[in-house]
Amino acid sequence: MPNTDIDDAIEVLMTQHQLPPEYRRTLTDVIEPLALSLYQASRASDMPLVVGVHGAQGTGKTTLTDFLRVLLAYRYQCPTASLSLDDIYHTRETRERLAEEIHPLLITRGVPGTHDLALGNRVLDALMGANPGSRTAMPIFNKALDDREPEEHWPLFIGRPRIILLEGWCVNARPQPGEALEQPLNTLESDEDQNGRWRRYVNQQLEGPYREFFDRVDILIMLKAPSMEAVTRWRTEQEHKLAQRYQSAPKVGENGARLAPEVRIMSDTELARFIMHYERITRHSLADMPARADVLLSLDDDHNLTRA
Repeated sequence: MPNTDIDDAIEVLMTQHQLPPEYRRTLTDVIEPLALSLYQASRASDMPLVVGVHGAQGTGKTTLTDFLRVLLAYRYQCPTASLSLDDIYHTRETRERLAEEIHPLLITRGVPGTHDLALGNRVLDALMGANPGSRTAMPIFNKALDDREPEEHWPLFIGRPRIILLEGWCVNARPQPGEALEQPLNTLESDEDQNGRWRRYVNQQLEGPYREFFDRVDILIMLKAPSMEAVTRWRTEQEHKLAQRYQSAPKVGENGARLAPEVRIMSDTELARFIMHYERITRHSLADMPARADVLLSLDDDHNLTRA
C-alpha cells in the first residue's frame, strides 16, 4: 500500500489515543523495529503466530497493539487480528452468579476467573483455522456499561491472519506459591477476603484454565511499569479520559431519545478499590515476568518506552 495510507492510519491512531508529538520517536525507535521482527517471525510457519502483549493497567497495551496491527497490515501486508482479554470478560449476569456462588469480589471484572475463556478459545480456534474468505466475529466488552456488547455488534475479521495479537493485563501471568497467599496484600483483601477464598480461587484459575489458554502464546511481549504506584496513577488518568469522552458526547437526540445508556464512571475512591483487585498479580508479574518475556519493553515514570 502507498505510504500515504499508513501515514493516514498512524495519524488516526495518534489522535484516537491522544498521544503527544513525542510519541513519534517511540514509534520509530521501538514499535517499528518490533513490528518488523514480528513479521519476520511470522514467516517461519504456515500457522498464525500468536503474540501475547502483557502490561499492567495504563501501560499502553492497547496503544501498542493498535500500532503493531496497523504497521503489520499496511507496511508488510501481513494480516493481523487482535483480541483483548478485556473483550472476553464474562457478562455482568455471569459475574453476578460467580459472586453469589463463589465470592462477592468476583462481581468485579479483571482478575482470572472473570474471563470467558471458552469464548476466547473459540475465537482463537476460528482465527487459526480461517481461510481467505472467513468472517470471524470479534467480541467487544463495553467497560463503561460493564457488560459485553450483543454479538450482532461485534466487528468481523475478514480472512486468515498471519499474526494474532492477544493483549491483556494478566496475559501469561503465573500463579503464586500457596504460602504467598496467606497474608492480605491490601485493605481490599484484609477487609473483604479475610479467609483468603477469593485470592485462592484466582490463583487456582492461573494454575489451571488460564495456564492452558496462555500456553497458546508463541511470543510474549511485556510492557514493564516502573512501579505499582505508576500503575495506579496511569489507570486513574485512563478513567478521567473515559469520563471526559462521555461528558462531551451528546446524550439526547433531536427527537429527545437517549443516544446511549448511562455509563459507569468510577470516582477516584472507587477506582483505588478497583485497582486493589489487580495489585497482587501485578506486583507478582513485575517481579516474575521480565526474565520470561521474549521482548521486554520498559516504561519510566513519564511513560517513555524503551526496549531492553
